[in-house]
Amino acid sequence: MSQVKSGDKIKVHYTGKLEDGTVFDTSEGRDPFEFTVGAGNVIPGFDQGVMGMSEGATKTITVPPEEAYGQSRADLVAKVDKSAFPESIDPKVGQQLQMEQSDGDPINVVVSNIEGDTVTLDANHPLAGKTLIFEVELVSIG
Repeated sequence: MSQVKSGDKIKVHYTGKLEDGTVFDTSEGRDPFEFTVGAGNVIPGFDQGVMGMSEGATKTITVPPEEAYGQSRADLVAKVDKSAFPESIDPKVGQQLQMEQSDGDPINVVVSNIEGDTVTLDANHPLAGKTLIFEVELVSIG
């Protein structure tokens, strides 16, 4: 029976959970997720975790932050005065916004805290600093 190797196009069903059991993503109720192993389309720990699996096999893959979205970085968190926001935006904790970086490129941020007139914006990936646990079923290779 064939086993997954780098360069294979595979289809998987998966459920991604945090260590506390919270589900952050799943393919349940959708078509299987398809990607090419080793092409950099998925986080490194997921890519490595499916290597060697056979069709129909199931596996639990635990991915530390360093092999997922990295550690949360303080340099991606900024405190901004509310007066810096356009009048049309009334920031709320959890709100997702898009800002323009100094080079003109857009960056996604989340309002993580509001204290008085100070708004904290976080540009870290929402899963940064978290260990991710995937329940994976290999549907097909090729």
